Amino acid sequence: MSIAEKLISSPVAAKAGVPQGYPLKRYEVGEPPLVGLVEWSPGAWSDGLRALLPSGTGETAGLVFDATGLDGPGDLRQLYDFFHPRLGGLAPNAKLVVLGAAPEKLEGTVRIAARALEGFTRSLAKELRKGATCNLVYVDPAGGPGHAASTLAFLLSPRSAFVDGQVFRVGTADAPTWEAQRPLDGRLAVVTGAARGIGATIADVLARDGADVICVDVPGASETLTETANRVKGTALPLDVTAADAASRLAEHARARYGRTLDVVVHNAGITRDKLLFNMEPGQWDAVLAVNLGAPVQITQELLESGELAEGASIIGVSSMAGISGNRGQTNYATTKAGIIGLVDALHGPLAEHGSTINAVAPGFIETAMTAAMPLGPREIGRRINSLQQGGKPVDVAETVAYFAAAASRAVSGNVVRVCGQNMMGA
Repeated sequence: MSIAEKLISSPVAAKAGVPQGYPLKRYEVGEPPLVGLVEWSPGAWSDGLRALLPSGTGETAGLVFDATGLDGPGDLRQLYDFFHPRLGGLAPNAKLVVLGAAPEKLEGTVRIAARALEGFTRSLAKELRKGATCNLVYVDPAGGPGHAASTLAFLLSPRSAFVDGQVFRVGTADAPTWEAQRPLDGRLAVVTGAARGIGATIADVLARDGADVICVDVPGASETLTETANRVKGTALPLDVTAADAASRLAEHARARYGRTLDVVVHNAGITRDKLLFNMEPGQWDAVLAVNLGAPVQITQELLESGELAEGASIIGVSSMAGISGNRGQTNYATTKAGIIGLVDALHGPLAEHGSTINAVAPGFIETAMTAAMPLGPREIGRRINSLQQGGKPVDVAETVAYFAAAASRAVSGNVVRVCGQNMMGA
């Protein structure tokens, strides 16, 4: 560690005002699935969820406010009355959640109150300390507590350690009961870009949660790809995802090795060819567009049209904060990551008709080999311009992917969730 790095992470730096993020508690196998004692406000949704998600004991580690019954702006005072007296007694890494009725399903003053919840939760998330987070879940009034069980279980768990200030939308599709320990039992998943980094960690977490995993990466990464596959007790498939027959080869592998169609497809493979647009060669543009966006679009559409997606399948795209807020020198990359969000929008309806879902994660600053190689100044700024004042870890992205991939999350589709600690850039 350099002298400059030591100074930034030292008590002297803290006294000088350099933000020092509180250590985040992440999920470990064998631990209770929820954070501990959870206090719930009264309400039809919260009462039902409390029965489905029993909390622990000890310090208050979670707060859930049911705002689905708010009649108009005058009822917003209830937010203050519930949270204000409880904020001082929260345990470290506490999880705060607000449940609201989806505004687009409402009319008049009720809709006004529901939409106001976004400003409240995003602002409260920025006030919390000691690793605490606050998120908003919009539910369809035509649904019931069971539809939101997997989402609340995720948000009230250490699995969501780096997810803060986000808005989740839950629909009404029927879903199996949420399973705390192995929510992906019986699911067959494919993860592209699985040889190393975030992709390898996604494979680890999906396997930990019970899935069989097909690990995919370019033929040149076969050695490390095999290591990942062996570690997760899955299979390795060296494959260029831009190949014209990529989708059919995935389907053939699934049928030959597992005798079935695919339940989960994680489009994680991605490359960068960073240059200012003025200096960018056509090949640098084309390569990034082909791998990061063209391949996910082609593979998903072909699997759907050919019947090689199981009913109730989960498609998850890995987007990026660059696709939301943009990044200098990354016009090609940011275009593809915004395109992944477009893929979610475009296929949400067709996949719903198939009983399947599509969602995306948009990572912010995640501690990887690439970020470790950044110059000190930009790296430290990147780590700290979020409400949790630190970088995330690959497992934070993987946990969110696993939540989307669970059969119990079948009512969760069309979401783009930023895994960024509530980064100050973007929406």
